[in-house]
Amino acid sequence: MSATADEKIILITGFDTVAALTAASASYHVIIGSRSLDKGKAALSKIESLNNPGTTSLIQLDVTSDSSISSAFTSISQSFGRLDVLINNAGICPEPSDAKWPTRNELKSIFDTNVFGPTLVTQAAIPLLQKAKDPRIINVTSSLGSISTRLNPQDIVAGANYPAYRMSKAGLNMLTAYTQGLNEVEGVMVWSFCPGYVVTDLGGDRKMKEDLGVDSSETSARGIVEIVQGKRDGEVGRFVEREGRSREW
Repeated sequence: MSATADEKIILITGFDTVAALTAASASYHVIIGSRSLDKGKAALSKIESLNNPGTTSLIQLDVTSDSSISSAFTSISQSFGRLDVLINNAGICPEPSDAKWPTRNELKSIFDTNVFGPTLVTQAAIPLLQKAKDPRIINVTSSLGSISTRLNPQDIVAGANYPAYRMSKAGLNMLTAYTQGLNEVEGVMVWSFCPGYVVTDLGGDRKMKEDLGVDSSETSARGIVEIVQGKRDGEVGRFVEREGRSREW
């Protein structure tokens, strides 16, 4: 089947923000790209139980596997014919906050998911994005990836270490800038978006975050929905946050 002109086909790697996107519009069809089909099916079932107006589907997509990326985009092309929005959301942060220096294996693992994966997914997505009327890429980053923030002792975020994670998100931010500046992807708008400190499985301690009253991923997803809806078009190519805020690179 092919997507209708009224539909907006959105691919997100990972599960966070899917519920908010499907709640935003009946015309949104969100493809969940999940490394694990079992986890993806569980997430899909939970989202569908909300009876949101938007629709969802599931595809196996391991961002650390070239063959998985290729198969996923072949399937998307055959099923929908185009892609309107790519959300590079999958990421890992296995480091403790007090880590001083990462090991080689930690660097390889974190960069493979947080930088290499989004780069290769973006490259694979561009031909399908260029078939859309209003193509967008959202790279889900972190304030920890801001070089300016790390060097500002007045910023509360400056004190946390997470060295490999910081470096990886700085690399993801460069992917945003690089993609935005490519002539061959003219017309594809790109943002780095920081959702803030929210309740997800990233970094573990999910229950601790909930007990601390940390914002839900659904709350943080509003910023992504705003970008999809065109409400942040004046900030294209920038490092943006929720509630209209932006951050220096």
